Amino acid sequence: MTQETIIIKNKLGLHARAANKLVDVTTQFSSSISIKHQSKTVDGKSIMSVMLLAAAKGTELTIITDGNDETEAMSAITGLIDNLFDEAE
Repeated sequence: MTQETIIIKNKLGLHARAANKLVDVTTQFSSSISIKHQSKTVDGKSIMSVMLLAAAKGTELTIITDGNDETEAMSAITGLIDNLFDEAE
């Protein structure tokens, strides 16, 4: 299991388009992926669950990956978030 804390940095936060891009990435991996915000933990492969986090810019999330490709999954997820979900500033 790997775990990493990240900050949502894009201007609009984890809105519908960003959540969709995140789920597009997470569903490429066989590992289980969870996203935690405060006391709420959701399935990182579920668009509805991810959107329910309502993560605005500046929100701290903990990403948890567990499985045979957990390292690759974590790298892809953090890369997408660090790249501001490929959105223009």
